[in-house]
Formats: sequence, C-alpha cells, structure tokens
Amino acid sequence: MEISFAGKRALVTGAGKGIGRGTALALARCGAEVVAVTRTRADLDSLLLECPSIRPVCVDLGDWGATEEALREAGGNVDLLVNNAAYAMLQPFLEVTPDQFDISFNINVKAALHVSQIVARGMKARGTGGSIVNISSQASQCALRDHTVYCATKGALDMLTKVMALELGPYQIRVNSVNPTVVMTEMGRLGWSDPGKAKTMTSRIPLGRFAGHIHAVLLLISYLYSAFGKYSDPLTCFPFCYITALF
Repeated sequence: MEISFAGKRALVTGAGKGIGRGTALALARCGAEVVAVTRTRADLDSLLLECPSIRPVCVDLGDWGATEEALREAGGNVDLLVNNAAYAMLQPFLEVTPDQFDISFNINVKAALHVSQIVARGMKARGTGGSIVNISSQASQCALRDHTVYCATKGALDMLTKVMALELGPYQIRVNSVNPTVVMTEMGRLGWSDPGKAKTMTSRIPLGRFAGHIHAVLLLISYLYSAFGKYSDPLTCFPFCYITALF
C-alpha cells in the first residue's frame, strides 16, 4: 500500500537525530514538503546533505520567543506536525533537581504545546484541518526506575494529546500519540544499552526484545497522517513491543 503526501507540508521537531530524523526523511520520500526543526546546526547540515529538499529551521524550542519567531512563517501553513523533540536525563527520584525537572518539562511538554498552538492556529484559520502526532513513550504508562521526570513528562504529554484532540477535533484537526518502548536511537542507548538493565524491561515484553529500528514508529506515523488514519482520533499507539501487557 503506497502512501503519498504530495502537496502537504509537514513540520517535524527534534529532526536532527533518531526518530525525528527518520520521520523527516520518510515524509520527504513520500512527497511532503518537510520543515525540519532542531537546535543543532550540524545535525541539520547533515540532514540536508541526505535530503536537500528539506527546509531547515534551527531553534531551541525551550525558548518561547525564539520559537515564535522561527516558526512564524514556516509553522503557519502546516498540514502534518510531528512533535518529536524530547529530553531525557536519568536520575533516582531522591536526586531530581529543580533544573532537571524544568528542562525536561520545558522540552517534553511545554514545547509540544507551543508548537502545536502555532500550527493548529494556522490549520484552524485555513479551515482545512490537519493531523498532529505527539511522540510519547510507554514510560507514560509504566513506572521505570531512574526515570522519574521522564515518566512524568510523558504522562503529561499523553493527557495533553487527549485534550488537544477534544478541543481541536471540531476544526477537523486530528491529534494522536505514538508511544514506543525503547528504540535504539542515541537516546535509547543512553538508558538501555547495559544488558543487565535492559533485561528488566525486555523480560516484560512478550517478544522479549526492544524495537531495534525506528521503522515500526515511522509506519504508524505515516498511517496516522494518511487518509487511512482519519478515524483514529484520539488514539494512543503502542508499536512493536507492549510492556503494558504485563503490568
């Protein structure tokens, strides 16, 4: 089944690495005009070498004013939004600091809200609807040791997704979340590359392994954006591995 996004503009945050980079490239291959947002210029440069048609936007989404300025034009005419930008810092509950808490919520929740506001206002004004996908995590559903703040941010993002779907639905704007387990991106390796630690998670997964590649996540995002996903609002998707099955 071939999916085409020709004539659509897609905006992907956290597009420099991992799931975000793969999503930007996949949407471009399907014909979308892609706006790739990340704070690291070197990542954007390498992305453009791989796909010159992508439009780069370099901005720190933790800076509200800078984000407004950077996305003023690019974010106002978007059909498809992927809120993928995320920050993960691992620490035991008793060692969480105010700065760690604020940084995590600023990127994982506040930035997703802000970018969605910018994009959804444009969708509403044009009257054409659209689709927003928030990249969450099964950490929103299951408590993970040393992931206090990360789990909390993803739980907040899931509820944000539901409220967005409720309020934006009347404007034909679909809002969904995709909640992977561990995908072995740079962020995934940071927390789960140790075999002993990984076993505590994989032992709860019926297939007994993590998703080794972002492909399953990309397929879900493409489905949710396509005409096939137009009745899936609001939906929380758990690709490939289901740790919640055994909790």
